Amino acid sequence: MDKIYVVYWSQTGNTEAMAEAVARGIRSEGKESAVVEVGSISPEELKEEAVFALGCPAMGAEVLEESEMEPFVETLEAFVKGKTVGLFGSYGWGDGEWMRDWEARMQQAGANVIGGEGVICQETPDQEALERCEELGKNLAAL
Repeated sequence: MDKIYVVYWSQTGNTEAMAEAVARGIRSEGKESAVVEVGSISPEELKEEAVFALGCPAMGAEVLEESEMEPFVETLEAFVKGKTVGLFGSYGWGDGEWMRDWEARMQQAGANVIGGEGVICQETPDQEALERCEELGKNLAAL
């Protein structure tokens, strides 16, 4: 496993910036990263991958983006058992409920969520959030 996928959905660029930071962390550990918008990849492309990252901001009433990311995650749930997943995303309001729900879904499907939780930040990621994303990437690359 020399390439680790970082699949994300972003409307304003905040989650995209987080995805790029995760990828920097992966590359800093000598692995290749593939940063891909969710609409440009099929969930089946992750079927043989043991490790990958997923990013999505909170939308609406603290849910995943519904037209692309939600169906992608629903498909992943069928074969994510035994895989290690890093989760990340930004939010504009609320308290991170969408991420707690996403973590629980992945864990109930049998995935190991890195650190047991995703990396979240409010609005535009600051330096601390970007550093946490890089650390997530490093942790994924170490597996």
